[in-house]
Amino acid sequence: DNLCIKAYNILKKDFPELPNVDIHLHKIIPMEAGLGGGSSDAAFTLQLLNYVFELNLSLVQLDKYAQKLGSDCAFFIYNIPAFAYEKGNRLAPTTLSLRGKSILLIKPDISISTAQAYQGVVAKESEYDLLNIVESRPIVQWRHLIKNDFEENIFKNHPELKEIKDKLYEIGALYSQMSGSGSCIYGIFDKDLSEDEINLFKYPFVCHKTLK
Repeated sequence: DNLCIKAYNILKKDFPELPNVDIHLHKIIPMEAGLGGGSSDAAFTLQLLNYVFELNLSLVQLDKYAQKLGSDCAFFIYNIPAFAYEKGNRLAPTTLSLRGKSILLIKPDISISTAQAYQGVVAKESEYDLLNIVESRPIVQWRHLIKNDFEENIFKNHPELKEIKDKLYEIGALYSQMSGSGSCIYGIFDKDLSEDEINLFKYPFVCHKTLK
């Protein structure tokens, strides 16, 4: 079931001369966080095999392989900001830049399977043109316009996640949301956070980064 192995195997079918390899995966992105850790592992495995063994596959070709591995794998092939739609496999360029913004990621010791997350979601059309919002509206306005449909049901079952989100707003987040199907919560800030502010969150995974 390992996506890195699956990435190797789908290339092996078209490139039988591909030698056997040992893959050592050093995971930094936490599992079951909704951050695309598994999908990015698969995408970068494709990129690495393409580079090391000089397969000369274009990004478009790698994209097609990535889509066989998972709906959102293709996003990481291009590795640039993009607006994903349909199943996450269709990408559109975006002018959004978060350069200079500070991001705080918090992953509590809560695991939510994808199956659990989808059980509580009712599919519906978005009320707004989301791409237009992220490109034209100030981030501080996203709070009332953009929501993660997974949150409602998951927050009922795991109120601690809502508490984290609320606390991020309390310390000045422009916008906060659960990432994907959870359970990571992130906040976007227009300031550098102090050590005291970061230390308010006593969880297994806390990551603070200013984007350059």
